[in-house]
Amino acid sequence: MVDTSESDIIYTRVDEAPELASASLLPIIRRFAAAADISVGTKDISLAGRIRAAFPEHLEAGARIPDDLANLGDLVKTPAANVIKLPNISASVPQLVAAITELQGQGIAVPDYPENPATDAEKKIRARYDAIKGSAVNPVLREGNSDRRAAAAVKKFAQSNPHRMGEWTADSKTRVASMDGHDFRSNEVSATLDKAATAKIVLETADGETVLKDGIAYPAGTVVDATFMSARALGAFLAAEIEKTKAEGTLFSLHLKATMMKVSDPIIFGHAVRAWLAPVFEKHGDRLAELGVSGNAGLGTLLEKVSGEPEIMAAIDAVTAERPPMYMVNSDRGITNLHVPSDVIIDASMPALIRNGGKGWGPDGEEADTACIIPDNSYAPVYDETVEFFRANGKLNPATAGTVQNIGLMAQKAEEYGSHPTTFEIPADGTVKMVLDDGTVLHSHVVEAGDIWRSASTRKAPIEDWVALAIARRKATGFRSIFWLDETRAHDAELLKYVRPILDAQGVANDFEIMAPREATRASLETITKGDSTIAVTGNVLRDYLTDLFPILELATSAKMLSIVKLMQGGGLFETGAGGSAPKHVQQLQQENHLRWDSLGEFCALGESLTFLADARGNEKARILGEAVDAATQGILDNDRSPSRKVGEPDNRDSHYWFARYWAEALAAQTDDAALAAEFAPMAQALAEGEATILAELAAAQGKPADTGGYYNNDPEKLTAVMRPSATLNGIIDSNM
Repeated sequence: MVDTSESDIIYTRVDEAPELASASLLPIIRRFAAAADISVGTKDISLAGRIRAAFPEHLEAGARIPDDLANLGDLVKTPAANVIKLPNISASVPQLVAAITELQGQGIAVPDYPENPATDAEKKIRARYDAIKGSAVNPVLREGNSDRRAAAAVKKFAQSNPHRMGEWTADSKTRVASMDGHDFRSNEVSATLDKAATAKIVLETADGETVLKDGIAYPAGTVVDATFMSARALGAFLAAEIEKTKAEGTLFSLHLKATMMKVSDPIIFGHAVRAWLAPVFEKHGDRLAELGVSGNAGLGTLLEKVSGEPEIMAAIDAVTAERPPMYMVNSDRGITNLHVPSDVIIDASMPALIRNGGKGWGPDGEEADTACIIPDNSYAPVYDETVEFFRANGKLNPATAGTVQNIGLMAQKAEEYGSHPTTFEIPADGTVKMVLDDGTVLHSHVVEAGDIWRSASTRKAPIEDWVALAIARRKATGFRSIFWLDETRAHDAELLKYVRPILDAQGVANDFEIMAPREATRASLETITKGDSTIAVTGNVLRDYLTDLFPILELATSAKMLSIVKLMQGGGLFETGAGGSAPKHVQQLQQENHLRWDSLGEFCALGESLTFLADARGNEKARILGEAVDAATQGILDNDRSPSRKVGEPDNRDSHYWFARYWAEALAAQTDDAALAAEFAPMAQALAEGEATILAELAAAQGKPADTGGYYNNDPEKLTAVMRPSATLNGIIDSNM
């Protein structure tokens, strides 16, 4: 693939289903873009690519690749940036280890992941891998705030073709449970710095002072937070909820984000595994420690490590028999909620359960009411209020529902809770302090061994840009606009010191409401139920959660969202929506050569990218291409050309044929540029005349296993062969490239 930072548009190489789809779609994009003298390059931000880039000294020259993520991080700080960013893996430890193993099996000699680093060399390797884990990509690329919404065509289609919603009943036992204290929400403190400062984080114990992190630079005006979760209280909460769930006769489920919150949430996940198997850890703790079992990597890894220990396996079976039934990721394969930290991600799992009438899948393969355990109370009220709303009012009607758009504060790593090196599992009782370079103790917490302490920051410029973006979006739509900020929460109170003066100065204070998340959730649900629309103006974590919650309720998926990041230096980042990278889609392709990934998000992002390029460069051909993309996207929706879930029916590759055809037909029909019309008229005709042959060639590829040469690191030639099986279509697209 082309790989050049001088390209007009950068299309990211990522992971799993979106990357498979790119092998089919990207040649089409390049062919059409070339007609407007637009070059489309790629940058590799996949998990495998990031691993390879991190260890050049371990690899032979032919296996080394540049650090594309770092290069893109520089590009997005310039006005020239025009990046189409697809969903990538935010890796949990099991995913990271699996990718390492695959690369090593392909002869790419990256080092092993040191689970318990002992030497300095192992600690350095571990530090590099830790920088790759979790949400390592997004904070680097998001040098602007987020404007996420359903594209008009997508919303119209969803209303005309409403998806199935599960029935909610007043007697549903489904509920959300959170800690009532001693969590991140209750322990949070926050302050705004009146001048630039450098801080260090120290732990003071009876044995002296340990520097946990030094040299943290903050510009003036930065909001700096600190908080912790009590391990003791967490353990008691989890134990109580397991027993309560059993008494209620519902499924037990844990909902975290062990990807974005890559330090804190795997630890919380491990506490849940140990609480679930508490009698096993009490009796066999020494042996489990010898086997390297902690629980943080999940029940799946634990079971692998004790598979040769019949006494422990028997003890696990005995405990499981006494526990409530567990919410399942895959009932047929016996994969539970606690198997892998990255299998159940709260912003996807909770909306899916809510859309399904509060029902989760149990180990018996049947649906049941579910206890949804969300330990931290910071944002759990959003889901609790949603459950209560639908229990009282019944399911949402997608045919008549309005929409919730989102303006999200995320630029320059705003509110990156748990995703960076200022989160710690405390090793000993003591006091954690944030100390500024002038000796000021900014924040202080008395902690116990095992507590999870974390800090995050939000800079002044992104906050001001966020408020300005909200004002502009409100002006453009006239929609009800709500800042989801809780005056009683320390962090939100500091943000409001910025928000209110800006709204007052702009004379728009009366255009906005300010509500705590629970109240804002109810107000938004009431609004869209009436068929009206609202704008949720939120911080980073809520941006992430809400841009799954409402799209999944409104559209059935968040993968079709339009996501525009107006970079603060003038460039543009166009994300292809939320929705993850769809590992189940990859499994189906490998088994049946059917890819059900829907590229609608990519189509929407492409249209915005071309329009942005037209405005930035004065390239009117790019504008016409962008308008034609919108017409093609509408054609996909109007004619139901999206992929089917079932093998033997049209899949992702079929939808790309139709997209290319509708795009060419729109360009041939437009009258603003005669040269473009003349160029694409023959292509449109060839695609139409070749329809039967092309669709037959695409259909013939399905129904048998597909080999792409890897899961995390595909072989380019094999991937191309799988994803471009129509010689007729390839010949039309590749002509005059």
